[in-house]
Amino acid sequence: MKIVIGQGSCGIAAGANKVYSEIEKEIGERGLQVDVELTGCIGMCFLEPIVDVIDEEGLKTTYVNVTPEMAKEIIEKHILKNQAINEYSIVADDLSILKKQKRVALRNCGLINPENIDEYIQKGGYKAIEKCVKEMSPDEVIEEVKKSGLRGRGGAGFPTWFKWEAARKSSDSIKYIVCNADEGDPGAFMDRSILEGDPHSLIEGMLIGGFAIGAKEGIIYVRAEYPLAILRLKKAIKQAREKGFLGTNIFGEEGFDFDLRIKAGAGAFVCGEETALIASLEGERGMPRLKPPFPAQKGYWGRPTNINNVETLANIPWILEKSGEVFSAMGTEKSKGTKVFALTGKIKKGGLVEVPMGIPLKEIIFDIGGGIINDRKFKAVQMGGPSGGCIPAQLIDTPVDYESITKTGAIMGSGGMVVMDEGTCMVDMARFFLEFTRKESCGKCIHCRIGTKRMLEILTRICEGQGKDGDIELLEELGIKIKEGSLCGLGQTAPNPVLSTIRYFRDEYESHIYHKKCPAKQCISLLTYSILKEKCVGCGLCGRQCPVNAIEGEIKKSHKIDQEKCIKCGKCKDVCKFEAVELM
Repeated sequence: MKIVIGQGSCGIAAGANKVYSEIEKEIGERGLQVDVELTGCIGMCFLEPIVDVIDEEGLKTTYVNVTPEMAKEIIEKHILKNQAINEYSIVADDLSILKKQKRVALRNCGLINPENIDEYIQKGGYKAIEKCVKEMSPDEVIEEVKKSGLRGRGGAGFPTWFKWEAARKSSDSIKYIVCNADEGDPGAFMDRSILEGDPHSLIEGMLIGGFAIGAKEGIIYVRAEYPLAILRLKKAIKQAREKGFLGTNIFGEEGFDFDLRIKAGAGAFVCGEETALIASLEGERGMPRLKPPFPAQKGYWGRPTNINNVETLANIPWILEKSGEVFSAMGTEKSKGTKVFALTGKIKKGGLVEVPMGIPLKEIIFDIGGGIINDRKFKAVQMGGPSGGCIPAQLIDTPVDYESITKTGAIMGSGGMVVMDEGTCMVDMARFFLEFTRKESCGKCIHCRIGTKRMLEILTRICEGQGKDGDIELLEELGIKIKEGSLCGLGQTAPNPVLSTIRYFRDEYESHIYHKKCPAKQCISLLTYSILKEKCVGCGLCGRQCPVNAIEGEIKKSHKIDQEKCIKCGKCKDVCKFEAVELM
């Protein structure tokens, strides 16, 4: 009998550590012969903490949203009496979420113990690098990656094989392969999930990359804010060294030496850009550099350097094991394979999903994500992280591939999907994302440093009811100039949330500016609370809850709100049992 508990960051945040402790305590006190293991995030974050009970025959029962009290009951009934607790078990509809996916990068996440290299090996781990070393030449490895059609999963979608071949052809004897695990946008949670749930897939991917380009050293640049990821990476690297997968003469191949080290970064969003990352690695402030030369020609310490993100590298062992043709058979003509997305926002079943390229947005949001919370109307989805664009409801059938998403004004990015419902103000949403990119600007380019600040000032003014004629056109002009005048991808994409919302939701901007109304009723400065005379019974509850005594009226008679005193906190509307408070 074995109990496996999800111990990814999402599970821990939901209380998985307490559940783990309670289970260990109960088993210890009762003297039970039950193995307790941990695993990473399987992607169904909305069900965490998740606990699997696996019997001697391998039959698995999955319990979800487990509390310490539930854990104790699981031990008492399921473990001691062999009575599964159906009301705690995962339902078929939620279980089907995994069946609707095609998991390549996430193939082992939530299924193996990330701190046990033997479980990775049992899943076929390190067979791909062994095949490369014993049966293939570096050029043949690159050709297989080329056949797969794999493109970078961290941003622009540049062909992986091309970057590898450029570094391979360099005559320089010292080369580096770097994993960018520091991407700071919300969508990059999938990278952290792989680091925490299947670190050996990254290590093996970097081994294959090192073999292909001729690098002997790899560096994993990871956010210092990811302590669990760093801990498990350190354990995985140590175990790989002990097994002989890292070090000298790997697999007995004389001259094939490769080792890894971890560099903890400061978590700057701009370091998602290659040259800014290299600057940080060299001890400088993370700021982009002019290209060319490209990193594959002159990167870390002036040496040829290949940089890929976690998801890209995690695909590599699967591709070399199954073949490039199998990977390329999934997806579309120009966007091959699968892509991991982090579903968040107004979605019922938030978490990580991995699907073939080309799948319609509608299928991801409604079939896999379960649709909108409280069955409200879908309004838009923001894709590509803070510098992505917003795709409106009328484009819900858009295929998810690099070209189709780019045409909408959004970007694939690292795979963030923020779902919005009818209650989302698109002007305020654009302001929210621009505020992030403005703060994260390294300041090197004037257009990005000053332009994003000016755009944010205009958006803030509009949301506060101070918008004026010409603001929309000024935002468009500034956005285009920032895209044209910025050196790196952060500045070039920072205006996307604003430009895309103006493109599809211009009427909301006009309503804010010309009518001083927020259609979504979210911008506080543009809201007005009033009491409907025909519904108010004069109970006085709203008046007692008002923190500034802005509500007047006698008992059993209609009340009134003093608009000059009202601070628009909304407490009157929250407590009214007769729906007499109207928000306009």
